[in-house]
Formats: sequence, structure tokens, C-alpha cells
Amino acid sequence: MASLDNNHTRIEVTDGALIPAKGDKGLFSSWQITFFGAIIVLVLLPVLKPDPYFKILKFLPDGIFVTFQVTVMAIVCATFIGLLTGLGQISRNVFFNRVATVYVELIRGIPLLVQLFYIYFALGKFLNIQGMVAAVIAMAVCYGAYMGEIFRAGIQSIPKGQMEAAIALGMSRGQALRLIILPQTMRVILPAIGNEFIALLKDSSLVSVLAISDLLRRGREFASTSFLYFESYTMVALVYLVFTLFLSRLVAIMEERMAYRGK
Repeated sequence: MASLDNNHTRIEVTDGALIPAKGDKGLFSSWQITFFGAIIVLVLLPVLKPDPYFKILKFLPDGIFVTFQVTVMAIVCATFIGLLTGLGQISRNVFFNRVATVYVELIRGIPLLVQLFYIYFALGKFLNIQGMVAAVIAMAVCYGAYMGEIFRAGIQSIPKGQMEAAIALGMSRGQALRLIILPQTMRVILPAIGNEFIALLKDSSLVSVLAISDLLRRGREFASTSFLYFESYTMVALVYLVFTLFLSRLVAIMEERMAYRGK
């Protein structure tokens, strides 16, 4: 869920990962302890007990690649859909406004898992959609609705006087939006976009139900043949944790750099 603070300068989301902020020592310390603690455990387990932990670790790389492949493709598509949706929601054109609004309300009311099943099995009956394609479409459509709300809130957080000033200087509304409003919006919504990316990475585990060999499915495959469920899912959880925390730090660094350039 995205929300604006009292100064209308930052969008915060409550359902994503914790992004370490510059100058917040307590938050950074928590991130540091969790991140490096997870790495230490992830390294020590295969070293101290190669059988089965090292075997599990060697079994996972293919799944890690597929997980990132699905996540990156879905987030790129979701960002594009979200931008169009956000613009539609603030559009003065009643048709585009209603289409964007209905899309957001409709998609946000249906769980992602149901959307995955619907696109792969229900629509797949008519369109012959492959598992990877269905996964990317479902996740992009689902997260595009949430991205649309983020873009809408971000655009509306920019003072209206900036649009009026741009128009007064001879720009069209489209030029003002593209050259003045959107660049500022990106700085505002970056933390929220980053949180959505991290949340999408975690939700990508759902694509395993479509027989896609992502990280979770590779762990399940190892567990089903070895019956080492505790060990397999421990390694899967640690890998997800390390990547999630690593990405949260990257988002924080990007946010700091954009804030510095905006001064």
C-alpha cells in the first residue's frame, strides 16, 4: 500500500522489504546484522555439513536464474503498465480515466495465485500460453495495478504550480509532464518502486505452481527425492533472504544518489 507523508515528498509502502536509510543507524544495523548473518549461515552450513547442504546449494543455481529472469521481465512490464495506468487515472479523458480505475480495482481484488491459474489454465485453453509467458503476464498485470497507484500518487504529489509554470513558459501539458513532472516523480516513487520489485521477487515463488523451475521448485524437487525437507527449505529461505536484503540495499543507494542529484 502506498501513501504520502505530510510533506508530500516521499511515498512509503508498508508491504515491502525494509529499505535501509542513510543516517538511520538503528535501521542500518538491523539490516547489516540480518544480511551478513544470513550469508554466514549460508556459507557455514555447506562447509560444516556438505551432505546435504552443499548438494542442495549446487542444485539451486538454475532455479535462481529462472527466478531473476521472471522477476526482471515482470517488473519491467509492470512499470510500463503502471505508468500508463497512473497517467490514465489522472487523465481528464473520462474513458481513459474509467478504464484505468476499473483495471486497478479489478486486479487488486483478485489474488496473484488466482491470476496465475486463470492466465495459464483458463486462458491457456484458448491461447496456448507457455508457463514462463503466463507467469510474466500474470505478475506484470497484477503488479501493474499497484504500480499505477504509486505513479498516480507520485504525480499528484508534485505541486500543481510546476505544471502551471511550464505551461506559462509555452510547453504543452504533454511536454510539461514528460520533462518536468515525471523526472521529479521518479525521485519521489523510487522507494515504493524498489519495494514492489522486492515484493515481486518474493512472490515469484508462486510461479512454481506452473511447473516453472524457479528457486522454490528446485528446492521442492530436491526435497521430494531426498526427503530432506528441513534442509532444502532452509537453504531456499536463506537464498531468498540474502537476495531480498541485497536488493533493499541497492534501492537505498539509488535513492540516496537521486536525492543528492536533486539538490
